[in-house]
Amino acid sequence: MQINSQWNRIVLPGARTIVIATVLLAGVRTAAADEGTFAQRRACKPDVFRLCGDFIPNHAAITDCLQRNKARLNPDCRAVFEGKLK
Repeated sequence: MQINSQWNRIVLPGARTIVIATVLLAGVRTAAADEGTFAQRRACKPDVFRLCGDFIPNHAAITDCLQRNKARLNPDCRAVFEGKLK
């Protein structure tokens, strides 16, 4: 019985730390991925300012705005939303 309680005090806090760190790092990676690659950002930057400037710096709102205005995007930015520019 005492071995189990010692095990829980030693191992579980470390396991919790690993789980928390993994979740936080996954969130950071997801946020970075949401911003797109350098080429994608470069392709869409003019359209962001032209069509969606009111939403800066909210990346999700900018993405939604660009998708709503897909017909008005420059060809390179439209290619981003069609999955042709990585």
